[in-house]
Amino acid sequence: MKISMDWLKEYVETDLSVSEVIDVLNMIGLVVDEWEESGDDVILDLETYANRPDTLGHLGVARELAAATGSPMREQNWHLPGKGEATSELAEVQIWDENLCPRYCGILVRNVRVGPSPDWLTKRIRAMGLNPISNVVDVTNYVLFATAQPIHSFDWAKVQGEKIIIRKAKKGEMLRTLDKEDVQLSSDMLVIADEKIPIALAGVIGGEKSGIGTSTRDVFIESACFDPISIRMTSKKIGIQTDASYRFERGADPSFAPEAARMAASLLARLGGQPTVGIIDVYPKPRKEKSVILRHNRIMELLGMKVEKDFIERTFSDLGFSVEKQNEEAWKIYVPAFRVDIDREADLIEEVARFYGYEKIPSVFVPLKEMPPVSESKQRRINGIRHVFLHEGFDEALNFSFMDPEKLNVFETTNEPIGIRNPVSTKASVLRTTLLDGLLANVAWNVNRGVEGVHLFEVGNTYLWVNDSRLEKLSLGFVATGKVGEAHWKKGQDETDFFRIKGTCESFMTHLNFVPYSFQQKEHSFFQTGFCLALLYKGEIIGHLGKLKEKILAAFSLKETVYAAELNIGSLLARQPSPLIYKPVGKYPSVVRDMSFIVDQKVTYNELKEGVDSLSIPTLESFELYDRFSGSSIPIGTVSLSFRFVFRHPERTLLTEEVDNFLKRIMASIGKKFSVQLREGGKIDN
Repeated sequence: MKISMDWLKEYVETDLSVSEVIDVLNMIGLVVDEWEESGDDVILDLETYANRPDTLGHLGVARELAAATGSPMREQNWHLPGKGEATSELAEVQIWDENLCPRYCGILVRNVRVGPSPDWLTKRIRAMGLNPISNVVDVTNYVLFATAQPIHSFDWAKVQGEKIIIRKAKKGEMLRTLDKEDVQLSSDMLVIADEKIPIALAGVIGGEKSGIGTSTRDVFIESACFDPISIRMTSKKIGIQTDASYRFERGADPSFAPEAARMAASLLARLGGQPTVGIIDVYPKPRKEKSVILRHNRIMELLGMKVEKDFIERTFSDLGFSVEKQNEEAWKIYVPAFRVDIDREADLIEEVARFYGYEKIPSVFVPLKEMPPVSESKQRRINGIRHVFLHEGFDEALNFSFMDPEKLNVFETTNEPIGIRNPVSTKASVLRTTLLDGLLANVAWNVNRGVEGVHLFEVGNTYLWVNDSRLEKLSLGFVATGKVGEAHWKKGQDETDFFRIKGTCESFMTHLNFVPYSFQQKEHSFFQTGFCLALLYKGEIIGHLGKLKEKILAAFSLKETVYAAELNIGSLLARQPSPLIYKPVGKYPSVVRDMSFIVDQKVTYNELKEGVDSLSIPTLESFELYDRFSGSSIPIGTVSLSFRFVFRHPERTLLTEEVDNFLKRIMASIGKKFSVQLREGGKIDN
């Protein structure tokens, strides 16, 4: 970008020498590659940022120089006559594609005598490396290099129907450009057309038919804003790049379009033209003003130093931003439309750094805030849970924390989900209230790819509203379906059943020493009736496990039987586990006895276990259920449960009579409480 020092001083009051101006521009990132004298002027060859279209004109560079030096900007007054014909009565503008042309402004200048430009205008045009053409064309180029806003002029007498229509080209249409090249137009190109044919390729180049000539008397001035992507695609497709397309590709300022039209009309008025009254301004969807919050402490965090608040406020005001103080430590910065590069707080901090001076920023490590570490004991227990599940044959899954609100209805949960303001998808618009949503999606994905056994677990947070407050729970979810273990030539694979889930719960509760725990039959909306248990620790429900309902599985297109559990381990880990008690290895032999009981099928193993535990027999080392039988050989409505009891005395060998007495006590207690009988023919065996 060529910058004339003489022209630059029309916008900013400065007494700096050329070398001083170059130093300032280099400091703020507008690097001067080279410069040369041109008569009494100096021309700078400036390398600007690709995302700073505002610095592709003298006005934008002057604004940067003024902010860096504290120099005032010179006011520009582009006066237009207040009497005469109304522009809206002489011309009509229609935008047929608002996305590709957000704003279009126009004004008519009558009785223009096309001829050579005056010396001052010729000097400005030559300084930019161009040859003067005519006063009208030179005025349009002057406005472009002065403000970075491209404008175009039409011979109004050659515009049919006195209409300007901004539309996409029609198939088969042609345009002969001002460079006398014939361009085949395609339907994705935006054109400026009159009532019948295209008269310009929007934002790229004008057409020869409506071009300015010596016979032109009435000139229509166009100042518009076009979609950058559309302009770039069109320019590349036809192989033509102009000063206008170069700027439109980088994003023109829609708010400046009327001012640029006024400027061009005012200059033509000085050259003898008669502008009409009022500017046609078609702006269907005005863009909202962008604002970004800037925090003082964040500036210090990123730059590693403290910057004075007065300097920050003054710099942004000088750059054309509006500054609104939020509190003592933050501002709301309103971003002007010409600054298309500003989107976030870090962009604002970069502006502070540029104008404060990179050389003043110390080379130190910026202090970083670290998140408080997770409790070591808590993390150790979470890792312990992972080890248990990996040992049990489960694979860990990591899912997103979002879920589909429609799936939430399938789970029939009363939990109120937390919505997301800007979701990536309507199918991920709320935070998950259950881990099973993601795990079932994982199961479906694997089953659809031929995996015969899927066993997954996940440790993660779930989220919900509770009494107008957001609650975050650390949860554990796991699912199992299909085959268990590896195939072996001696033995086939087992099928997953309810007891795989229950046994896994027992393993991790025991491993973490949360004992004694218990299970209780309790219905839950996730699980089928009769196939659901609640897991309790010290009387508090930790979670539920069971066989998932078919309608839940259907929502994930699953036909397989799936067993699952979801536990609130955040609540569990907040509690103190049972203390570890050291017991030396027994020196004396154990005594093992097996007994088979006939009990009502409604009596649970957990009830029998609690009955035995309540006797507090000190030498009872362990007992376990190893067989369950039901059939015609026992009464209807009953089951046969076979238990193995292990007794051991720490200081001596137990006598047979002692063990028999212990078993009689057990039989008497549970027999009375649960109507338990020894199985027919059963006896206490040695």
